[in-house]
Amino acid sequence: MSENETPDAVSGLSVAAIVPSEPGVVDNLLAKFVFGLRRDGWRVQGLIQQEKDGQGKAATVLVDLESGKCYPLFQNLGSGSESCSLDHTSVAAASIALRQALDQRPDLAVANRFGALEAGGRGLAAEILALISNGIPLITIVSNDYLMDWRSVTGHAGVELPPEMEALQDWFASIRLREPSP
Repeated sequence: MSENETPDAVSGLSVAAIVPSEPGVVDNLLAKFVFGLRRDGWRVQGLIQQEKDGQGKAATVLVDLESGKCYPLFQNLGSGSESCSLDHTSVAAASIALRQALDQRPDLAVANRFGALEAGGRGLAAEILALISNGIPLITIVSNDYLMDWRSVTGHAGVELPPEMEALQDWFASIRLREPSP
């Protein structure tokens, strides 16, 4: 590999992870990026994470970009609970959006996160791996807590992006240049 080539350019994988320096702001950035691409006519499918009708975990949903269907990300375990409140069943139901992207081969697939579930081989892990192995461009968000797991899953061949719109746009433009025209 020459010093000017990234691992992504060498491997041919079109996979990117937005690595936030602080939690919270990156979901809106990803949504803005995705909706901008869709307005420009690109076919973008998958899941984004948003807060609906309120603040905090209770209002956090996964949104299917194709159908608009919302899936609650967390379950209410009560005020005294110290258990993980991720709703595994809802995440499994939401995974249909990524399976449809696998079948329909959009210009870009979006997985809201590669997090605790995925690092453990659950959640959206199977769908993310299927999209990657089928050469469908994919972008997700990966916190520093799961970055080593992400690197292992991608064989260190994914691009890691700062949470900046220009970086996302430049990455997408670069993968579009490498892919053959339909």
